[in-house]
Amino acid sequence: MVKEVYILAALVMIGGVIMIGLAASAPATKNQAGNGRYGKATFAGGCFWCMEPPFDKLTGVISTTVGYTGGHKENPTYEEVSSGTTGHAEAIQVVFDPEKTSYDALLDVFWRNIDPTVKDQQFCDHGNQYRTAIFYHDEEQKRLAEQSKKALIESGWIKEVFTEITEASTFYVAEDYHQDYYQKNPIRYKFYRYGCGRDKRLKELWGVNRSVGENQ
Repeated sequence: MVKEVYILAALVMIGGVIMIGLAASAPATKNQAGNGRYGKATFAGGCFWCMEPPFDKLTGVISTTVGYTGGHKENPTYEEVSSGTTGHAEAIQVVFDPEKTSYDALLDVFWRNIDPTVKDQQFCDHGNQYRTAIFYHDEEQKRLAEQSKKALIESGWIKEVFTEITEASTFYVAEDYHQDYYQKNPIRYKFYRYGCGRDKRLKELWGVNRSVGENQ
């Protein structure tokens, strides 16, 4: 996998060796969104390491958790999901305070951090596990997601949008070493992100100030 090639190169360059203990994945609990005060949103945007930073920066976001969802395998491991045989996508679950931010704001962050013009891939990573998707948790989220996708298509500057909108299913929390990877391993993360061409492509797509529904 391309991601692993970049990581290996980074380790050689900085002379570091990491020992990773793999822990079994577990489904997210129903209490993860708190006592009802907080909302929950789930997105797939390719490499889940790269989806945490933009949401963590958003005012009103309580927490972000990376994991796997949308597939058929129970308690999948990273290796199993990476093989492309489980049906799961790398995903992120966002817990947010609706009094401080909105689901629409989360959708805007999501769109501006993915490439919706390609199917079953994101940047240098290829396979169904890197598809883009919005996993809605209720009918209002579904309505808002479909509305935002329609606005993107009607803007005219993106010809086709391959991002799925589908009902949320069990979310399996990824192994601990994947959580907040950009904070735990900043050099390796930046090397991978740059090598994958993510920021270059995002700038081509979204520029600096373009919003989802803006015409070209």
